This record gives sequence, C-alpha cells and structure tokens, in this order.
Amino acid sequence: MRDWLAFTLLGIFLAGCFVMPETRPPTETPRPTKVAVVAVNPSPTANPNPSAPTVPPTLPNPNTPSSGSVTRTPTVPPLPTGKVTLSPDSIPPIKPTRMKSPEYGAQAFLWWRPEAAHRDLGMMRDAGLTWVKQTFAWRDIEGTGKGKFNWENADRAVLLANQFGIDILARVDNAPDWAAPGCFNPAKKQMGPARNMQDWLDFLDALVKRYKGRIRAYSIWNEPNLAREWCGRPPNPAEYAALLKASYTKIKSIDPNAIIVSAGLTPTSAHNNEAMPDEMFLSKMYDAMKNNSTGYFDALGLHAPGYKAPPEMSPDEVVKNPNYNNGEPVTGRVYCFRHVEDLRKIMVARGDANKQVVILEFGWTMDPIHKEYSWFAVDESTHGQYIVRAFQWAKQNWSPWIGAMFVIYMANPDWTENTEEYWWAITKPDGTPRGAYVRIKGMPK
Repeated sequence: MRDWLAFTLLGIFLAGCFVMPETRPPTETPRPTKVAVVAVNPSPTANPNPSAPTVPPTLPNPNTPSSGSVTRTPTVPPLPTGKVTLSPDSIPPIKPTRMKSPEYGAQAFLWWRPEAAHRDLGMMRDAGLTWVKQTFAWRDIEGTGKGKFNWENADRAVLLANQFGIDILARVDNAPDWAAPGCFNPAKKQMGPARNMQDWLDFLDALVKRYKGRIRAYSIWNEPNLAREWCGRPPNPAEYAALLKASYTKIKSIDPNAIIVSAGLTPTSAHNNEAMPDEMFLSKMYDAMKNNSTGYFDALGLHAPGYKAPPEMSPDEVVKNPNYNNGEPVTGRVYCFRHVEDLRKIMVARGDANKQVVILEFGWTMDPIHKEYSWFAVDESTHGQYIVRAFQWAKQNWSPWIGAMFVIYMANPDWTENTEEYWWAITKPDGTPRGAYVRIKGMPK
C-alpha cells in the first residue's frame, strides 16, 4: 500500500529525462519519472548525514580551469535558418561501439527552439560533454499518419549536434495515436508501443536510413517497467524483450555501427500493476532472452537518481539507514546512485560481463516546492558536488564496464520554478550556468 500510494503521488520515478515527452511547444521531450517515494521530510536536506561515507578527494575549484579540461573549439557553427540540408560530406567519422569508460553527456532539449539548442550545445562542448541525449518521439515525426513524415526539427537537431562534434543518443519511443490508439493520455502521462510491430519497424527504417552515421546510439523506449510507458498495462518484460530484439535487428541491418541501448529502467521499489522493480524486470527480460542478450542490445540502459544519498554510499548502507531509505528497510536500496551495481550483478550473473552500462539519467534535485521530491532535495552546492563525485566514482570504480553517463538536464527553456524538472537541471532555462555546470566544466575528464 505504501508503494501504491507513492506512485499515485508521484506518477512514478525519475530525468532522463523521468515524464513522457510533449509533442509540441512549449515542452518537448520526456521528464524524469520519479521513483516510488513518500514525502517524509518537506524541507530540503543541505548536508549529508554524519554517517555518510568519507568525502573523496577535494574537488577542483569550479572557477579555475582544470588542466584536464577539454580545450574549447574556437569555431562556433552558425545557427541554421530555414530548411536544413544534411550534406553527405558532413557525416561524422565512424566511432567504435565500445565506449570509453566513462564518456560524459547530458540530456538536452533541441527540438522546438533552435536558438536554445545552439546555445546549449555550445555550453556542453565547452564543458567537455561529448554526448547529448535527445528524444526522437515517433509521434513528433510521423504523427499525422503512416508515411507522413515531418523531419524539420529532427534534421536541425542532428545537424547542430554534428556541427558541434557532440555524439547523439536518440531515445526513440512514444507511438502516435494512429499506431497505438488509446495509449497516449497526457492526463495520466501515459504512452505505449504500437499495436502493429511492423509500423514501429517501418518508422525505425525511415529514421535510421535518414541519419545513418549521424546518430551514434539509439535507446529503445523508456522505463518499460512502468505501466504508464506500456499503454497502461502491467509491465511485461517478455513483450519489451521482443520489441528490443526487433528494433536491434532493424537498426543494425541499416547501420551496423550504431550502438543499441536498452530502455532506461526506473529504480522503483513498487511491485504491482503499475510498476515492477528494475531488478525483477531485468531478470525476467534475461529469462525472455534465454540468458543470451546477443542480438538484443549492445549496452544496458539504466536510470540512477541519487536521491538523498551521497554518490559514494552503497545500497547496503542506504537500506540500513532511515535517513536515506525513505523508511523502507527492505526495498530501500533503490534510493541511491550506486543501485546501478545491483543491476550490474545481474548482468554478470547472466553472462553479460563484457557489455557496458549506459546511465541514461542521473542527478540530484534541489526542489523546495514539490513535496514528493523535497524529502531528498539538496542545496545547490551539494547538488554540484554530488554530480561531479558521481562521475568520479564511476570512473574510479566502474571502469571498464561503464559507458556514457547522462546528467539531467540542460534545462528546457520553457520550465519555471513550478516545473519539477527545473530543480534537477545544471543550467537555468535562460542558459545561466548553475554551480553543477561550472563544476562539471572544471572537472578533469
């Protein structure tokens, strides 16, 4: 009952990234879906509990350029005006499917506002972020009917990222009404897969052929362990595995160099018709794949919000500590960044130790407004420190299996303080850097 109430309050977890995408301005891609949590402390937490692990080595001064910082590229690509043309001569060089450990990225909103997209990609490049996660919502491209494509926003987003030298991870999901009638329900933040798999594969065929070599990675769907992402039906790992395999086969047949990432799973403790714990979903997904993920994905996608815990705190510590586990002494190990390690153990046990993990969403919130999230809010200084320390922890402890990591977010220009995602972002909607962005920029990479 506790978890059911939590999902009712939150609409479920974190980010991306998080709620699903809007299909027209002012907002665009998915918000982070929040985990099943109950608001137990309405005031933000500025400092970690004294029982938290020892803080790692001192962070660099965020105002002092680091010797490890990426050198800025002096050339700034022009802001495209009018219809965009993608020239074959501008396709980026082919990169390996095995990522460096880690690689650094952020989720951004490149779809509706070209000037904001241009600004944010420049800021990302300056900060040494070499990946951008952007949702390519099916309904935004082929929304008016089968075969009726509108590539305008997608072309511009791809062109800009290519010009700035930033790799694209395209999150593909969100079927249009004609392909998934009755699934899209904005009031319930609900969407779902196509009723006819061939319609989905036809969309992927058109998308990948258009952007072959320009989009480095594709993430197939989002948070399928939530009913709201699965047409309101109970999560079904076997059905998702079938979707993933068909998508992998289609994309690889067109662009064998593309990296296929499984959907980010939300770290929820709830188990009911509305949600399935990520560990259970992943185990059942492997069951459906008969313990052989070859031909299904190149890297496992996960979501890793930090909640109230410092990034170094282990799930074993969190589950024992009521200050961090949301009052869940059994299932509360999901409330920390290092819950990723629980999922990694499943990969290893199922014979997938050689595959990498991509963290599609991670971060901490500073939210003093929304009571569902304020129990695990931190102050701005802590927000920036924790994000940098999460990158550092991954580099020091998860190499070589950790791949790209996407912090949330470069803020959507239309967010306000009343928007929950506003409080996770590393910039403000007008592009003003927050402390987290400054620290990331100064962080050795």
